[in-house]
Amino acid sequence: MNYYNEIKDVLVKNEVYKKVKDYSKNKSDLNAYFEVGRLIVEAQGGEARAKYGNKLIKEYSEKLTKELGKGYTYTNLSRMRQFYLLFQKVATVWQQFNVLTWSHYKLLLTFTNIDEIKYYISISSKLNLSVRELRERIKSKEYERLGKDVNIEEDKINTLIKNPILIKVKNKNEKLSEYALHQSILENMDDFLKELGMGFAYIGNEVKIKIGNRYNYIDFLLFNTKFNCYVVIELKITEMKAEYIGQITKYMNYADKNIKEVFHDKTVGVIICKKENKYVMEYCSNPNIFVSTYETV
Repeated sequence: MNYYNEIKDVLVKNEVYKKVKDYSKNKSDLNAYFEVGRLIVEAQGGEARAKYGNKLIKEYSEKLTKELGKGYTYTNLSRMRQFYLLFQKVATVWQQFNVLTWSHYKLLLTFTNIDEIKYYISISSKLNLSVRELRERIKSKEYERLGKDVNIEEDKINTLIKNPILIKVKNKNEKLSEYALHQSILENMDDFLKELGMGFAYIGNEVKIKIGNRYNYIDFLLFNTKFNCYVVIELKITEMKAEYIGQITKYMNYADKNIKEVFHDKTVGVIICKKENKYVMEYCSNPNIFVSTYETV
């Protein structure tokens, strides 16, 4: 079998198809590059020997560049091989999220963790992320901040809570008071909501509530459209303390009784503090309370 001629044929057809049917050229690119990757692996003698076929890829690259022009460098053909090897392992993800572009996938081919790749494919598809937006999320190590047990298939709000949460400030080296940090979030609310995850909407800050004869203030009250619930955010510039759990539990109970409607799910609480205290969290039995740390950027 002449693998080179078959690879060339696939790429030529793809170039013609893109010119005639521009509206679906992305899908054509992905299908063509997947097929080229498959043929390269076969030409090298299968997946087990694929990594030893650098010489063959170089030969194909030189011939394709001479006959078809730019775009078929050694690096690009190697990426096509990676693309095939990756998505034959995660075929279900490929079928569901092939709306992403080749430029998206090129960013993801640098990872070896399949779960990490699946996460970024999922979030890019759901939020319609541009390549630049995906690059920013990768740069911020979003997947790592979600924790080792992140499961994109799990339909729970804790899959959204990152640790640490990145908060934009004017000077990240400046020691901020709670008020100053609070104001920084207000000035960059869109970024803060995106950092929290999908479906968060701003309701209010310093929300005044009356419990008994005393007035209290919820730092931030949000609503999550994905999980149909109010979210109480408490911001602390200290280490996590036991009394913070009691405080946010009180605010959550108030929201459940006085703010949420009967068709809303139970209110969720998120404590964002400077430092963790795992010993305190061991004694928190409320599954609707989550704790994260923050870093200023």
